Amino acid sequence: MKTVIEIAQAVRTGAVEAVAVVDECLREIERKNGRLNSFVFLDADGARRHAREIDRRVAAGDDPGLLAGVPFGVKDIRESCAGMPRRNGSLFHMDDPPEQRDSVFIARLRGAGAIPLGKVATAEFGMDGVTHTLAHGTTRNPWNLQRTPGGSSGGSAAAVAGGMVPFCTAGDAGGSTRSPAGYTGTVGLKPSLGRIPRMDGFSDRSCPGVITTTVADWARILDVASGPDDRDRMSLPAPRVNYEQRIEALDVGGLTAVWSEDLGFAPVEPEVAALTRAAAMQLTDAARLTLVQRSVHFTNVYMDANMHLTRRFAEELERRGILPGQEQRLSPGPRWFLDKARSFTPQQVFEAQEKEKRLEQELAEFFRDADILLTPCHSTGAFAAEGPLPERIAGKDASQTHGDAFPMLANIGWNPSISVPAGLTAEGLPVGLLITVRRHRDDVALRLARILEAISAWPRIAPGW
Repeated sequence: MKTVIEIAQAVRTGAVEAVAVVDECLREIERKNGRLNSFVFLDADGARRHAREIDRRVAAGDDPGLLAGVPFGVKDIRESCAGMPRRNGSLFHMDDPPEQRDSVFIARLRGAGAIPLGKVATAEFGMDGVTHTLAHGTTRNPWNLQRTPGGSSGGSAAAVAGGMVPFCTAGDAGGSTRSPAGYTGTVGLKPSLGRIPRMDGFSDRSCPGVITTTVADWARILDVASGPDDRDRMSLPAPRVNYEQRIEALDVGGLTAVWSEDLGFAPVEPEVAALTRAAAMQLTDAARLTLVQRSVHFTNVYMDANMHLTRRFAEELERRGILPGQEQRLSPGPRWFLDKARSFTPQQVFEAQEKEKRLEQELAEFFRDADILLTPCHSTGAFAAEGPLPERIAGKDASQTHGDAFPMLANIGWNPSISVPAGLTAEGLPVGLLITVRRHRDDVALRLARILEAISAWPRIAPGW
């Protein structure tokens, strides 16, 4: 499977027809999806129609755009894709009709020549750290089929790491792009909030994005997708930089970086800590960063933030008439979070909100004195594909962090944060390094990721796929 940029270049110059690229991806999906369970809906006819139009334009001398002829999968939640149903990984939406229009993000991808092939699996309503649903079954990690590709964008990560498509859309309200990228050896950025506009304004911390196999692919897609849209009042002005150029040219020498193995509270497998620390030191040297030794201790909001989001989720299901009374039709993960959130008292809700405010101030103070926070992306290698989420890690209580204590900080602070491959465990499972930077400096996050990529031997696709 070629990269996004390689495919687009070949199609734009007429060296390869978009129809041939689409057919190649459809063959790969047919060959692999039975084992990975990533794609849950395909629109082969629609993709081929779109590809023929791209080829017609190229033949006529037109340029279809920066993503010409690049097939992709669409995460089956929040992002509307015209002609395809949006099932949210849920039994409650299995009979929903096709969407009538694209979201802002999908429209921009299509406008640049990208071709949606179908929908990929998600955790039900995005409420799980694995992609295991009653609606679509279990999505598996191509690095080890017994392990999870993470959640909620597990279908996206599995499809890309498994070489079915060069990229898939994803979404990140608490790590749902970065954690699956970390577990599958792929690249996942949570941009600054508002960098890519949203249709529904879901909370004040959810960011659309993609999972790719290279940093340059991510940069090109961000160039296509960035810019304001009045349907998202939090959308940012158009960036004044070209990200694809900045990842090769931006001088980050002298920026201050801080390494933290645990943020002061997270249990982490020693092997994961060692791999990510080594990658962080390698990056620090290669980028000529100034490494600052300092104690890091942030407020742990992982469970509180999840309970806060789950209560809002439950209220929405009640308004739609799904709850109460149909809990047995929810997948195990969302049901577990829902049961736990129901015991969350009004006082606990208040305390959770206060914790988030405290963390916001801690992050602001941290980034007054530092430019970069380097941490593991996740606390353990990929665990069982069906779950449950780990409650003990390295012999310690992980009930208040599970395996994903690290990504939530950037959602609370609206910071850019990117997961890039850091190495493999003794079991052969990928581990991600998380690079979190000052707000609005998406170019710095991408540049640092590119530097690490350039000095590392990352397998773009999981071995054997």
